[in-house]
Parts: sequence; structure tokens; C-alpha cells
Amino acid sequence: MTALRGQLRESVPMARYTTWRVGGPAERLYEPADAADLGVFLASDQAVEPLFWLGLGSNLLVRDGGLRGSVIRLHRGLASLQDLGAGRVHADAGVPCAKLARWCGRRGYAGAEFFAGIPGTVGGALAMNAGAWGGETWAHVESVATVDRAGRVHQRRPGDFEVGYRRVQGAASEWFTAAILQFRPDGDPKALNDRVRSLLGERAETQPTGMASGGSVFRNPPGDHAARLIESAGLKGAREGGAWVSEKHANFIVHGGDARAADIESLIHHVQARVEALHGVVLEPEVRVVGEEVCDAH
Repeated sequence: MTALRGQLRESVPMARYTTWRVGGPAERLYEPADAADLGVFLASDQAVEPLFWLGLGSNLLVRDGGLRGSVIRLHRGLASLQDLGAGRVHADAGVPCAKLARWCGRRGYAGAEFFAGIPGTVGGALAMNAGAWGGETWAHVESVATVDRAGRVHQRRPGDFEVGYRRVQGAASEWFTAAILQFRPDGDPKALNDRVRSLLGERAETQPTGMASGGSVFRNPPGDHAARLIESAGLKGAREGGAWVSEKHANFIVHGGDARAADIESLIHHVQARVEALHGVVLEPEVRVVGEEVCDAH
């Protein structure tokens, strides 16, 4: 049996690894050394199910009771970028999307600027077809590498998946480890980096980037915007414990420092109920809610 080269820890508080800064402990957390080590881990009896995949911890709410099984964090070991020429880029799943945007800009690869507005990693962007400012991840995918539960690696094309707005289905029981992305090779590096800086400045003006949040909470319903519906329902500033709906952008719930995951989840449900009652629209969460609830003793 090949020895593991990554780092395996037990009872790890997930508040350290989520952008909401809440969440109970993971039973175990593994940070693979690289893609080969990830395969070894998955094939071993150390990979206790269920498995949870973690990038930068955005778009993720871990309940206060924590997570049973194994959290696999790719941000350290699968974090390389390779220039394949002519606008083609090999990106590991753990690469932050904002880093990808800047890296492509320096090389004059146009079309990657929107990745600066995605607060997670390439793996998460692939899993949900993340997008910003009119761009979407899968519009640039040439191929992907996945790994299955036995540690076997597969090369797949976009045709192997059903891709929609913030949804990707296909290749069940496989997880993304890398992608080859195609951008336009004819961009001007200075203009592209100016564009990225401008977009990030716009994001800072319109979103609560200086506070702990999980990113956009709800998917935009067809033909409308979740933020508009939430604001028109009078929910900006609505509170639950130490969490509240952002005054800056209504589709963000922020953590003021003493919130529990239960406060955030309760506020999500309150927003859904209020918007449905007033507008007849059921808002669908964009964030994933995982883990065990804590029963308060009375």
C-alpha cells in the first residue's frame, strides 16, 4: 500500500476553512500533496465516507454539529496553473478563481476576467458552472480530469455533462481535479488587468467584501434577480442572532462575529418564506448546507 504524503487531521473546526467563519468540527480533514496522492487517499481506508470537497470554503454553510466522514481540501496540493499556449490553460481544481483571472490577464488571454468575481476555486466553479459579470465557467471548458472513489483518473469532455445555469450533472461519483480551459490569446495584458481591477473595484462597491459571508446565497430566478426580490420584500438588515441580510447587497448574508451556522440557516429560511409569501417565487439556495444540527438543551 502506497503511503499517504498529505496531511490528515482529526476534529478540525470548519469555521477556520469557510468564508462564513462558522461551522462545527470535521471528523477528519485531508489535504493531499498532489493529484496522485489524492488518488491514493481515495483508494485507502482512511477516506471515511461521506466525502466532502473543499476549496476556499465559499458557497458553503457547515452546520454547528460539524461533519462526519472526511473533508478533502484541495487548495494546497492541487493549485498549479500551466500555460499550454494559444490561450489554452491547464488549471488544477484548487486554484483560486481570482488568481486564474490575474494569471490569464498577464499572458494576454482574454475572456477569463469574470473569474475575478468568483470567490472560490476552479473545482467549485466547475462543479456549479459558476459565473460573474455575464461569463460562465463551462463556456471555456475544453476538457476536465476527474477522480473516482477508487482513485482512478478519468479524462472527460463537456459532452459528458449536462450544464445549465449554476448546475452541472454527469459523471456520477467522480470529482473534478483539473480542467483545460480555452481563452482568446489576442488580448492586451495591461487592458485585461485594468479590466480585472475595475471589476474587483465594482464588486467591492456593491458587495460586502470586507465581511464574512458565503457569497451569493440564492440563485437568480428566471428573468429576475434574487437581490431585487429580497430588497423589495423589505429584508435588507433582517437579523437572526449574529447574522443579517447585507444592507449593501440583499443576496448576501453576513456574519458579524458572533453568529452560529444555525442563525444563518434560519435567516435563509426566513428570506425564502417572506419572498414566497410576497412574490410567489421560491428562491433556490446557491450555497450548500451540510453537516449535523445541534439540538439546544432546555
